[in-house]
Amino acid sequence: MTASAASTPTESPATLRRLTDGKALPIAIVVAAIVLIWYGFTVYLNAPWQIGLYQRAGTEWTAADLVRDTMAQERPVLPAPHQVVAEMWKTTVETRPTSNRSLLNHAWITLSSTLLGFAIGTTLGVILAVGIVHNRAMDKSVMPWVIASQTIPILAIAPMIIVVLNAIGLSGLLPKALISTYLSFFPVVVGMVKGFRSPEAIQFDLMRTYNANRTQTFFRLRWPSALPFLFTSMKVAVAISLVGAIVGELPTGAVAGLGARLLAGSYYGQTIQIWSALFMAAALAAVLVALVGLAQRLVMARMGARP
Repeated sequence: MTASAASTPTESPATLRRLTDGKALPIAIVVAAIVLIWYGFTVYLNAPWQIGLYQRAGTEWTAADLVRDTMAQERPVLPAPHQVVAEMWKTTVETRPTSNRSLLNHAWITLSSTLLGFAIGTTLGVILAVGIVHNRAMDKSVMPWVIASQTIPILAIAPMIIVVLNAIGLSGLLPKALISTYLSFFPVVVGMVKGFRSPEAIQFDLMRTYNANRTQTFFRLRWPSALPFLFTSMKVAVAISLVGAIVGELPTGAVAGLGARLLAGSYYGQTIQIWSALFMAAALAAVLVALVGLAQRLVMARMGARP
């Protein structure tokens, strides 16, 4: 018992130091602060409607009654965190994944167009970056157009793309994927152009001393140097590709997908449904970014990078 008591004061500061030095404690503090602020605004924003109900019914109420009832409204202005969690549990765990009411089903429909658009956008971005780096005419002409393309709001161009493609008989997965492609190719182009140009002049001089041609220089110098830029760009691209897929589901009144879930919730004033779909989209984006990060660590480890 003496040894155990003597070791406790030493172990406690060490454990606390590990928590404060890592990411867990700061993230937990920020999340807790957000949840507390969220609950506060839930009461504040839902109180006028609830007080009106009390007055019309002639009910006497206290502050505790107000707090409890504002967090249990069927169609609140701002749902409480536990209402959103309960809705997500109901529509993921307690509902069949193949059901139209299942968030997992809607998430899969959105994810499919996200991944297709992300794959097309990444491929297109890499091809354009290769052309821009190796061709001066493309550098002076295509690069400004790539940058200018992102000044058009996606909410303005998405309906036009969806409607035009529907007019020529293209509907379903591909039109939504093209919206994702439109958003996701840009960070890949910019990142890969920067990555292909990242080697120093002395490294290009070394390749010339080896009598390396342009293809050898590309695959043995430019491409390995650009890989960190590629994965960083892909993390941005996969997240905004998800946004593009959701936006692509809005113009035509889609019946499935997270965008359709948001649209239906907006039509019928189901704010809890809207917030649960938003949180599912955020979780989906976090998983996609984490998978790209995992791929980056694996590839860089195979290349001999330090962990």
